[in-house]
Amino acid sequence: MISRRNFFKASGLLTATAILNNIKLPVAAGGSGREVSLLIDTEKCTGCRTCVLACKQRNGLPVEKNKFYKTGEGKPFFSDDRWVDIAFRKYKNESGNERWLYTRLSCMHCTDAACVLSCPAGAIAHNDLGLVELDQEKCIGCNYCISNCTFNVIGYDRSFNRARKCNLCSDGIRKGLIPACAESCPSGAIVFGERDELINLAVSRVEELRKSGLPRADIYGLTELGGLKTLYILGEGKENSESAYALPENPQLSIAARTWGILFKPLRAFLSVAVLFALWINKNEFGSLKKND
Repeated sequence: MISRRNFFKASGLLTATAILNNIKLPVAAGGSGREVSLLIDTEKCTGCRTCVLACKQRNGLPVEKNKFYKTGEGKPFFSDDRWVDIAFRKYKNESGNERWLYTRLSCMHCTDAACVLSCPAGAIAHNDLGLVELDQEKCIGCNYCISNCTFNVIGYDRSFNRARKCNLCSDGIRKGLIPACAESCPSGAIVFGERDELINLAVSRVEELRKSGLPRADIYGLTELGGLKTLYILGEGKENSESAYALPENPQLSIAARTWGILFKPLRAFLSVAVLFALWINKNEFGSLKKND
């Protein structure tokens, strides 16, 4: 018959193992102290979609025939095998002049991320680089992240019942590589680096654009949703971000996301306490066994 001591020992070990293997608790953004970002210069983007293809190749996603828009506007589309896309907008300024604007879009890696708040399994969390990373092995396919995403950039894999999105090539970054989209961009519209350095670069670029005839030029992503890890230089300004760049002018967390965050927070806290308690029991039990030996 198993003793009470061994029962608690085994139960604690099994509890800790099960939770650690199945639940990934959210961590604070930029836990390692290093915050990386992308900077998208929409004034340099030509809409070539090289970034879309590079993303697919790097991540082993199927490549489909691209549809290019000659007369109408192209709406960005995201799915389980399309994590990056380009928005096409025909913009008319106050003088009546028209021009095409192109914007590379994907996960914005928000600091106040609706997907992180609404995920009950902790499958989406800020990683050590400050990026919002989705762990496929932890995802339970509930779709809460998809329905609450502020920018609608998360796809769904029906075959495996999993959400999928851009992780900004996090694994490659840790190996010293740069994201595929930034590496492949022929016009230099996508730059990867430390967030602080990119902000300084963006400020200089905005000043340059304002002097060259775009007085409304501005930076998008500095403060939106606590700060985005995907920053944008908008030549026509943030007040025209929706119509010109397919970016919401004032992105906000939905009421649903806030509600889920409140509801799931105690659950995650309980799991954290359960893990610590299980480890504490085992530490004491092993200590007692060692003394008896």
